[in-house]
Amino acid sequence: MRALRVTLSALIVLGAATAAAQRPEDTEQWTPVPRVVTPSKGSPTPAAPPSDAIVLFDGRNLDEWASMDGGPAQWTVANGALTVNKKAGNIQTKRSFGSYQLHLEWRIPPEITGSGQARGNSGLFLASIGAGDAGYELQILDSYNNTTYVNGQAGSIYKQFPPLVNAMRPPGEWQTYDVVWTMPTFGGDGSVATPAYVTAFHNGILIQDHVALKGPTLYIGPPKYTPHGPSPIKLQAHGDPSPPISFRNIWIRPLDVQMEVKK
Repeated sequence: MRALRVTLSALIVLGAATAAAQRPEDTEQWTPVPRVVTPSKGSPTPAAPPSDAIVLFDGRNLDEWASMDGGPAQWTVANGALTVNKKAGNIQTKRSFGSYQLHLEWRIPPEITGSGQARGNSGLFLASIGAGDAGYELQILDSYNNTTYVNGQAGSIYKQFPPLVNAMRPPGEWQTYDVVWTMPTFGGDGSVATPAYVTAFHNGILIQDHVALKGPTLYIGPPKYTPHGPSPIKLQAHGDPSPPISFRNIWIRPLDVQMEVKK
């Protein structure tokens, strides 16, 4: 009986320790803080996409996008921009993609409010592999004079890798992301054959240099891979109370056209 009590006590302690480890704060990194680099001023008009690009948003409609339940995307299109509708939830592309080059522009409204993670929060999910916020997230946030954990600031692979530098323009100016995504591959037994890789530029400045991801984004706990194939690209409607952000000029170049699957 004494041995049983000792065993039960050990299990309780182990369970409590495991539960205590599963907190959002445990995967937040606060130092070192990426140095600030001032990029060139943003352009008021978007540049034309390459001739071989698939245009995902050209300022006119949401034909390439859907809500997470497969219905029409319910975000707002006006004046050449796509603005988040937080009540409508996330949207994702109707097509699925393997490895690709992606260009996306986003804008924090000049009247932005809040601080930390509650200031212009959104996300570019480079591969959406499930409902809600499941996938691999490149963070979107107002990181212009806004302190938060560094693997949660703009340009971070959320909860994994801080950006090399903070290349934010101030609110009201258009920001650019240029991303090269290499999707992960898996063996027949579900093991990781090759991890996902990300190279990313923020306002023309390198912020992620061919980093090997640890798995999809998790808000709580360490990431781990689940086998998947080509996937949609998702934009996040984050639930923070700050005014919604906008997007424009989104295009993609599949790097292996045979890996592109149309839904």
